[in-house]
Amino acid sequence: MRYRKQIFVCTNERSQDSPKGCCASGGGSDIRYEFVKLINEHGLNGKVRSNKSGCLDACEVGPAVVIYPGGLWYTGVTVEDVPEIFEKSILNNKSVERLLSTQRTWDDLDKLRNV
Repeated sequence: MRYRKQIFVCTNERSQDSPKGCCASGGGSDIRYEFVKLINEHGLNGKVRSNKSGCLDACEVGPAVVIYPGGLWYTGVTVEDVPEIFEKSILNNKSVERLLSTQRTWDDLDKLRNV
């Protein structure tokens, strides 16, 4: 594996009238940029990568961030959450429990979609 960690940030764009919303309007690009800044500040360029992602199919529950390896899914992420995610998940291999997607997250998503 080329990178020790990869951060995927949804930057998917939908029209403003979409019932699903979109991570782009929720700050997806700004979130990704904050990760890029922290990667560079910590000298991790080439070891950790922050990628733009297309739709991760969770826009209704806010901007989504997925970190591999480990498959940590965070939803409802804001720019202000990035330093905490970076410190815990990238530098210390821990999760940010308050943002971590759980079965309840996916159940709530299904309810929003009336599944």
